[in-house]
Amino acid sequence: MITKTSHRKSFIQALPKNLFSGFVVSLIALPLGLGLALASDAPPISGIIAAVVGGVVVSILGGSNVTITGPGNGLVIVLLGAITTLGDGDMYQGYLFTLAAIVLSGFLMLLLGFLKMGRLADFFPASAIEGMLAAIGLGILSKQFHIMVGNNEASGSIIALLAKIPSALISLFQDGDLSVHAVAAIGIISLLIMVFYSKIRNPFFHLVPAPMWILILSIVFSYFFAWTDMPYPIRSEFLVNIPDDAIRNMAFPDFSKILQKEFILAVFAITLIASIESLLSIKAVDKLDPKSRRSNVNKDLKALGLATSISGMLGGLNVVTVIARSSVNVNNRATNRSSNFFHALFIVIFILLFQDQLRRVPLAALAAILVFTGYKLATPKTIKKIAKIGKEQIAIFLATLFTTLFTNLITGISVGILVTFVIHVFINKSISLFLSHVLKPNVLLFKEKEIDGGNYYVSIKYFCNFLNFYKLKNKLDVVPENENVVLDFSLCNFVDHTVMEGLENYTETFEKKGGSIEIIGLDKHGADSTHPFAIRKIIPLNKLSTIGRYFTKRQDLLKATAKELKWSYTASKNKNTRFLRDFVFFKTREIPYIYNFLSDEEQRYQLFDVEFTEGAFISKEVVKTTVLHLRLEKDIPVFTLDKEGLLDFIYSLAGFKDIELDHHPDFNKRFFLSGENSEKIKALFSDEIILFLESNTYYHIESNGSSLLILKKERLLSVQEIKAMLYFGKQLNQLIQQRINFQEPVKI
Repeated sequence: MITKTSHRKSFIQALPKNLFSGFVVSLIALPLGLGLALASDAPPISGIIAAVVGGVVVSILGGSNVTITGPGNGLVIVLLGAITTLGDGDMYQGYLFTLAAIVLSGFLMLLLGFLKMGRLADFFPASAIEGMLAAIGLGILSKQFHIMVGNNEASGSIIALLAKIPSALISLFQDGDLSVHAVAAIGIISLLIMVFYSKIRNPFFHLVPAPMWILILSIVFSYFFAWTDMPYPIRSEFLVNIPDDAIRNMAFPDFSKILQKEFILAVFAITLIASIESLLSIKAVDKLDPKSRRSNVNKDLKALGLATSISGMLGGLNVVTVIARSSVNVNNRATNRSSNFFHALFIVIFILLFQDQLRRVPLAALAAILVFTGYKLATPKTIKKIAKIGKEQIAIFLATLFTTLFTNLITGISVGILVTFVIHVFINKSISLFLSHVLKPNVLLFKEKEIDGGNYYVSIKYFCNFLNFYKLKNKLDVVPENENVVLDFSLCNFVDHTVMEGLENYTETFEKKGGSIEIIGLDKHGADSTHPFAIRKIIPLNKLSTIGRYFTKRQDLLKATAKELKWSYTASKNKNTRFLRDFVFFKTREIPYIYNFLSDEEQRYQLFDVEFTEGAFISKEVVKTTVLHLRLEKDIPVFTLDKEGLLDFIYSLAGFKDIELDHHPDFNKRFFLSGENSEKIKALFSDEIILFLESNTYYHIESNGSSLLILKKERLLSVQEIKAMLYFGKQLNQLIQQRINFQEPVKI
């Protein structure tokens, strides 16, 4: 148990690492804070205020461990739109109105935290979020590109600004203004630094982040002209404007438009994007955390909301969790929230000590940083990545992207959600699948007994997509991450991309903590691509020949297991199920086919998945399980071995009696052993076999005289469980053969 004293000691020991990490992050946060504020048409100091307030408040009250907070990329076009709309042409007055909207959005985020709405981001389809981020990237790039080449007056919609980029480049060669040329040169050189920074292999060069190199070189460029008494070619309107006395010149929010429709829409837009950006970033940073800790997202939402309201009251922008700066924080071996505090502290020191130097930085240099940032959000690689997942994901992505570009973010993400739902209905050719089951409990979680393996078993029914993924996540969140989990989708008709991608995140987290998550039951689901995150839809019975067309991760693991054992593996269905009819377990059950068939070269060991039905009419139930069929070298008595319990009654109705073995009371209590020839069965069950069965995980075992049938549960097994069953079967077979060969033969 960790005591407060030991916790304090480890905190103090980690301070040097967190201090250094905070310093490195501040080198990136300073230019980005200035740049993001300028991109929003807000005073540069507003971005610095957000970084400082966020660093202090969230480091003290937050629920995450290694995240960095401050102004975020995602809010640039929202804030720019709010300032433009609310100001009616007066950008500074629009900024004051937007500060009021920021304050209220902070209160809304605080409320979301208290209402435990940290799952908000789970209700948005993954491809729609990608489309929204790409639109944000293009929005940042469209405006900042013109500032980067010295055209500060460029205005218009995102599409219009993007269309003007070629003419802006052409005008550079026609414009005779030396100041514009100097600004453009600094902007383009700064962009080249951002592009080629990662390709420079010098470790000393990488001690300073690329954005800080741009600031340093810009300031040195300015001082070069001062030292040589040459006139500085860049006019003041192209330089960063920081007030001499930040406190006296501090802006305060104007709440006079609080009841107007545009103001209310701005509040909701800011809250929505800030929450989504923060929640997605927190989840991403949790995956990077070397200690594999999980953040308290609701606590973080409260801290971010409070920090946002304080920042807005002081003239600052929204405070969100930012992925890029957080990644740098993790890479510099930060271990706790103190690095976030130190990053804010260093920014304050830089602003107080280097105000004059920062005023020498051209706006074009900061714009270049943002152009690169915008491009990274909307890189063509994103489209390629989404296209690999499936054609329908491209449709969702493009619908969200273009709607956002031509309207606004709220409309864009709403259209993305609607298009996703329509596509899901079209794929399933049913709207009732979703409407009739969306509110029903569809996730069952229980821990299996230790004798059965002790796994956590999760069964999902009906469908699982962005609308109800939170139900599955709620179940997974209560499972200790060092445990083994089996997720069974065999009763689920449809699983979407958002779920598949989200489960991959859980799988990685569990593996880091020593646990595992294995997905089963998707082998009969079709997909439009081989991508592991592709949509999965159950294949109708008459089209089951396509099983194995696109392998699931489980099928890939089964194939690898077969290769490891030098066995053969066939994924497709096989209707030859007659050999199962000789076993009591399958005598009254209808077996249409088996699939995922593994066997050794001599066909002695055969392992496969089987689907069968029990009951009829309204009581008819479909069951899927994994079976090991073992052909014996010599005949043995016919018997059935099962657990004591309900099956006692069922077997007694079938005419079977429990066979009591002499001198083995524990075995008799735990197992129901039955068969026609009790004496021969007793002779077969040696002390070694009995001890082996008592000391291993329980399996249902049947003999039809010439072969054994072994199964564990009436569900599909994970690959880990399959390997254990194979090992069990081999060991049991060896013991039986020894009994037959070295003891008096058992005659049938």
